[in-house]
Amino acid sequence: MNLKILNKTDTELEMEIAGETHTLLSLLKSILLDDDAVEIASYDIRYLGISEPVMYVRTSGVDPIQAVRSALVKLTAMCDEFKAVFLEQTNI
Repeated sequence: MNLKILNKTDTELEMEIAGETHTLLSLLKSILLDDDAVEIASYDIRYLGISEPVMYVRTSGVDPIQAVRSALVKLTAMCDEFKAVFLEQTNI
């Protein structure tokens, strides 16, 4: 995975996330949209398999980098919780 910041302002962030697909981006977008400070969170994969996905985040006065960081903490916690439950249930 490679990350390239394409555009950054006080309230907007556009980043290319090379090597990722809908799996990660859809979940990240969903978590971002749960944040009241995030006005818009979307991504585009113009040509699947050819072009790299680009994610766009716009906030209402909050640093968009901080909004993404917060979303990533939540995403990690969700994965950790699922892992714990899965390991507990499959410990035969």
